[in-house]
Amino acid sequence: MSTEIALIVLFAAALNAGWNALIKVSGDKIAAMAIVTLMGALFSFAVLPFVELPNQASWPLLALAIILHTAYHFALPVAYNNGDLGQVYPISRGTAPLLVTLGAAIFAGEILDAASLFGVLFLSAGVMALTLDRKSSKGPKSRAVPLALLTGACIAAYTLVDGLGVRQAGSVMGFAVCLTIGDGLLTFLIALIWKAKEIRAAIRTQWGSSALAGGMQVGSYWMIVWAMAFAPLGSVSALRETSVLFAALISTFLLKEGFGVWRFVSAGMIACGIGLTRYKP
Repeated sequence: MSTEIALIVLFAAALNAGWNALIKVSGDKIAAMAIVTLMGALFSFAVLPFVELPNQASWPLLALAIILHTAYHFALPVAYNNGDLGQVYPISRGTAPLLVTLGAAIFAGEILDAASLFGVLFLSAGVMALTLDRKSSKGPKSRAVPLALLTGACIAAYTLVDGLGVRQAGSVMGFAVCLTIGDGLLTFLIALIWKAKEIRAAIRTQWGSSALAGGMQVGSYWMIVWAMAFAPLGSVSALRETSVLFAALISTFLLKEGFGVWRFVSAGMIACGIGLTRYKP
């Protein structure tokens, strides 16, 4: 992975942490997610005339990716409703790179070298170490862990499908823009059937923050898809999960939630993982 790609992925990770923080402080999280993804779809519609449409060969993977992203958009807020951000986010984001690395080896023939593989392991372990940074002695809620793991499986599945699809698309941005239009509209329509009243209330009170979050969401995703077209899927997925560290910094300095010892441990492990994924013998 080149330095330029690594920096773009890190910036995308920061944007991802930002829009997740905005979802966290919202009231009804499913309604908030629906509006955010709708805003992202509207931004994507504005960009659509300026990009080349993806090749027809990639359309089946594009359709599958839209379904998987939509599933993720519901799995994440449901998990948040059953567990703390400090539990759900690290578990879901930390398990995804391991699954992506395995899937990329099976379906794309991408076998990481030893240094990169250890980098993925360090990054994932560092991300999940944040689950130990809790002020109370209570463990994770019983339903939070399986829901977080389900969310991680959704992330891994759509990351793998996105990476394979964009390599067939011929147009990286065309694939990304069409996907964010599709999953944004599908998420909003399903949520509208489920929570129409809550969505109307959220539109009245938080459309500004939702527009900001929607722009951050699609911007982050477009950068990641571009990176996956040129770098190993497992390494990109692992580096993207530094978003958890950015989220920890946001919770510390903006939400005033404190910075415990495990966040320092996590930061060190993540830094080691980044170094290993960038290592060239």
